[in-house]
Amino acid sequence: MTKSPATAAPSRRGIIKAAAVLAAGVAAPAVLRVRSAYAAYPDRPIKFVVANTPGGPSDIVGRIVTAALQQSTGKTFIIENRGGAGGNLGMEYVAHSDPDGYTILLATNALSVNYGLYNSLPFDPKKDFVAVSELGGSPNIFMIKPDLPAKTMKDFVALARTSPEKFNASVPPIGTTPQLQMALLKVKEKLPNLEEVVFKGGGDAVEALIAGTVQICSGAVAPAQPHIKAGTLRGLAISSEARWPDLPDVPTMIESGYPDFVFATDAVLMAPAKTPPAIVKWLETETLKVLNTQDMKDRMYKSGFLVRPKGADAAWARVTKEMDTFKGVIDQAGIKKL
Repeated sequence: MTKSPATAAPSRRGIIKAAAVLAAGVAAPAVLRVRSAYAAYPDRPIKFVVANTPGGPSDIVGRIVTAALQQSTGKTFIIENRGGAGGNLGMEYVAHSDPDGYTILLATNALSVNYGLYNSLPFDPKKDFVAVSELGGSPNIFMIKPDLPAKTMKDFVALARTSPEKFNASVPPIGTTPQLQMALLKVKEKLPNLEEVVFKGGGDAVEALIAGTVQICSGAVAPAQPHIKAGTLRGLAISSEARWPDLPDVPTMIESGYPDFVFATDAVLMAPAKTPPAIVKWLETETLKVLNTQDMKDRMYKSGFLVRPKGADAAWARVTKEMDTFKGVIDQAGIKKL
């Protein structure tokens, strides 16, 4: 007897076809949800995490950039300061955040420095991040209060050698480039008793000098420039290849007798490693768009930064190259690993 269509056993081809239809029906909404989420990005505030306290160079540049991005895109950008442990607290927080494009690290050179400074880190600098874009750089500077009888770096060194117990230096967290340059200066000038007082951020280190807690500060130009121009502080020497145009009377460390003594505080945007490429590209494109405007270049320069509008590939190349560079400086300065 021939079976009726209603009771006939389904063919193998029919089963496969039915399964494919069912799978497509289940998968399609999920795919659409993912695509929809990417298409809608960003639909809530994007947080730039600064791994230092307010007032330092990375905080200053972060606030300028987020304000410009907010105006340019119509989206909301905020700064969250997470200082501590040489920047590791903030960097760890971003490294382990959801890779959804809403938590971005505004990194300084500490990301490269800490790779060679710490015996172990709560994150992997080479594997836990993906670059978004360069932002800019600010040369470092040594500064004192005007009432100290020292006009040059060599003058200060002579004073520190005469009465080492009377001289302390304020620096941002261990592993920042201002801290590294102070450590290197102490080695070069044989000043082991010049005590470094470490603060959570560059702004705090400058304020300690103004308050008279210390006698010299090593920091970035960004937080120091307003005080130097106002006469509250005196710039002894700047760690750049050429003099800073807005501080023409401050000689470079090279001019002051320290060959190849060049240090800067750089800023770069990094996202958690698994952030979707489409989101990273959106952030890169929008950031470069605002960085390339004359208004942004002027605002950054007035705050002590030179804009460096370079994309993700260039940013990642610089950061990873510096990991080896700073390790060499750490070894030369004899800085003990943490």
